[in-house]
Amino acid sequence: MCSEGLRERYVNPYTDFAFKLLFGTDLNKEVLIGFLNALFNGEQVIEDVTYLNTEHLGSREPERRAVFDVYCQNEKGEKILIEMQKGEQQFFKDRSIYYSTYPIREQAIKGEIWDYELKAVYIIGILNFTLDDVKSPQFYHEVKLMETSTHEVFYDKLTFVYLEMPKFHKTEQELETLFDKWMFVLKNLSRLMERPTALQERVFNRLFEAAEIAQFSPDKLYAYEESLKVYRDWNNVINTAIQKGEAMGEARGEARGEARGRAEGRVEGELIKARNIARNLKNIGLPTSEIATVTGLPIDEINSL
Repeated sequence: MCSEGLRERYVNPYTDFAFKLLFGTDLNKEVLIGFLNALFNGEQVIEDVTYLNTEHLGSREPERRAVFDVYCQNEKGEKILIEMQKGEQQFFKDRSIYYSTYPIREQAIKGEIWDYELKAVYIIGILNFTLDDVKSPQFYHEVKLMETSTHEVFYDKLTFVYLEMPKFHKTEQELETLFDKWMFVLKNLSRLMERPTALQERVFNRLFEAAEIAQFSPDKLYAYEESLKVYRDWNNVINTAIQKGEAMGEARGEARGEARGRAEGRVEGELIKARNIARNLKNIGLPTSEIATVTGLPIDEINSL
């Protein structure tokens, strides 16, 4: 993919590279803080965040690894995990619950007497799809442990926030709150050619500066182009799978099995394509961590290529 093919002024935040650039780097920390304060809407005010290691292993070797998009803690030591999900997953809720166990377990104090007091943990999912089992037209969902008979919050230190972006439909003229504006810019950033009049707050200054593709260095531009290509290929795979799924619903059971096999073959093809991209990026000397951001491959797999 060459740079002449890019016509957008601003990055697509649904790509791994762009999302981590805007929200997961010290250089753009104020962007993350601004987004979180708008999300929490006064329930708490975050003054600073510290970025934490996004790659976590289980406590034992056979346990699975988790790689987070953005993982940080605020000045009170509360853990905040943010995931940008560009494609629907069958067990997405299970995955978010599983991911929440890492910031909980790592608070255990080893080798000392510990009374089990925990800092709050927030899991935030920005979803580029809708949850099949959620019929509400609302795009914002806040989930806590609840006592079912009274409907009162039983435990307030574990919070899951899910943002179903396809359900957010407000136009620029309809934006009322600062959080509305964040949702608008997340959903429409790559389609904007100018900064909207409604988004003139200082908090957006850094975001639009960091998101402008023309300001990228050649290496950063190449990394973004590769990440955008992976994102577009992923969307094509998903759209193809959906179309095949509709066709499968009209076909016999044998035909459905064959279609699934072809879809799995395409996914395997995407993995091979990601590995080839990783090899090319290694050849030009791009750091392993940035290659992982672009391709979505594990660092240990990249190192073995």
